[in-house]
Amino acid sequence: MADYDIFNGDADGITALLQLRLAEPRASQLVTGVKRDIALLERPELNEVGEGDRLIVLDLSMDKNCAPLEKFLERGAEVFYCDHHYAGAVPSSSRLLSLINEAPEVCTSLLINGYLRGRFAVWAVVGAFGDNLHTSAQRLAAKIGLNEQQSGALCELGELLNYNGYGESLADLHFHPAELYAELLEFQSPLDLLDSPTPALAALRAGYAEDVAACGQVETLLSNAAGIVKLLPNAPWARRISGVWANQLARENPDSAVALLTEKTGGYLVSVRAPLSRRTGAALLCRQFASGGGREAAAGINLLAGQDRDKFLDAFSFNFNNL
Repeated sequence: MADYDIFNGDADGITALLQLRLAEPRASQLVTGVKRDIALLERPELNEVGEGDRLIVLDLSMDKNCAPLEKFLERGAEVFYCDHHYAGAVPSSSRLLSLINEAPEVCTSLLINGYLRGRFAVWAVVGAFGDNLHTSAQRLAAKIGLNEQQSGALCELGELLNYNGYGESLADLHFHPAELYAELLEFQSPLDLLDSPTPALAALRAGYAEDVAACGQVETLLSNAAGIVKLLPNAPWARRISGVWANQLARENPDSAVALLTEKTGGYLVSVRAPLSRRTGAALLCRQFASGGGREAAAGINLLAGQDRDKFLDAFSFNFNNL
């Protein structure tokens, strides 16, 4: 019997697993990657999963992993699956325990917080802030008695963890998500981490500040009633900052949609945020293009073909002008 913890490499995935493993420590094989690497159940290290093996799957669309999930269940593996993205048809199996909620104000770390009845709620606050669910994060922070200063520090931590997850490959990241998770697992509460900052936290702060500073020179492709679209260059700093900067622009312009196009070989990597005042339309837009997906509040396209840029800009305007 083997245990596998399979999780998205962003703040939400990491903090969801932290809560589970603090509640039930268990040696396991970690399977994770950059934030956009969501088809993790297809990884070769899972090829031998079979009867009696236990899988925890966190913050990954079930729809994108349905075929391998069904295969593992048929082989006799037991799976706990928790997520907030589009799930599609959930397999019917006594070996599957699924906790799925696609509501726009929910993320995986908040779902795990409910599942554990708040045992490690401070980590859930970090995950929610990292997933740009500031209202939900602040609501939970107030419920568990955190003050404004503590909430602000947890917000920064969540955004830094999320920042570390963005990149085209692991080479773009400051830290491998599994390495970062293992370091954070030493802390029962993120408040303990903030009292004794690690070198990794200092490195993320410095890297984030440097990458944000570079954003001042990027080109604006579109600015209209629908929203804002900006173009970032083909560079590691741009790939690292794209998601977190999209969240920041969305908070600064709550009635506008936001899209960032980051140049890459053959086209663009796209991050889309629906208006915070409505939180809908991002997935609908991105699914119009090959490799597009996500949830209604935040979605993306792994490769938008270069010749489709104008088509995307037109679809962006039409989509968010007609919600």
